[in-house]
Amino acid sequence: MSNDELTGFRIAVTAERRADEFITLLERHGAIVNYTPAIHVLPLTDDSQLRAATAKLLESPPEVTVVSTASGFRGWLEAAREWGQEDALLRALGSGRIITRGPKAKGAVRGAGLREAWSPETESSEEVLDHLKSEGVTGTSIAVQRHGTITEWEPIVDLSKALTDLGADVTALSVYRWERPHDQQPMRGLVEEIVGGHVDAVTFTSAPAVSSLLSTARDMDAVDRVAAAFQDKVVAVCVGSVTASPFEALGVPTMQPDRPRLGSLAKHIFEELPKRR
Repeated sequence: MSNDELTGFRIAVTAERRADEFITLLERHGAIVNYTPAIHVLPLTDDSQLRAATAKLLESPPEVTVVSTASGFRGWLEAAREWGQEDALLRALGSGRIITRGPKAKGAVRGAGLREAWSPETESSEEVLDHLKSEGVTGTSIAVQRHGTITEWEPIVDLSKALTDLGADVTALSVYRWERPHDQQPMRGLVEEIVGGHVDAVTFTSAPAVSSLLSTARDMDAVDRVAAAFQDKVVAVCVGSVTASPFEALGVPTMQPDRPRLGSLAKHIFEELPKRR
């Protein structure tokens, strides 16, 4: 593989986390990068709600813990470490069964020295819900590490609500929360770039980033035009199926690597985007 596959391509990067690393990879292969973070993830150590929910869980460890995201789980452990509670949290989680939502969450759990009881091959919340439903959850204490902040754009099952409706005793932990950028001008500029076909591809590493872009587009009365651009000259490149889900709900095609990893995403761009030259 040469180092100039992306020469002449303009690529927008919307990630906040690990953005420098990703941008360096793209620029090393010749891309012109437009960096426009779509979301800002709030720090966990100052999250009083998460700290209170964690304390409650330590007092009464759950029978089942659902780990939804790798980054969220690692962030939760890091916050617990700052509070002096990491070892206690690992013991509490390890005393019950752990269900992980897909390979990335499984890797994070194993990296912490724990072991999952079950995990689907995909990152499907529906599969997790079906599995627990088949076991019967009435009266079962379940801790759910939620998939961030679910928005109207994301067709994702809210596991905490669904399990509560099935009779489980659920503790929901929002281990990271995100917000749209306060200064919307860069995002509005990105929407205009997409609609005008002035970028060749836009990369996304989380469903909230897609939701943020679509929310900005709606503020500009431009959702239909953004969707049309992604069906024509501009490629929406997503790290995985969960990230792509808001686009799929709108019928917008996406390009995805086989493995939902940042390195795989970069490699996929190197190999596939030049074919559209």
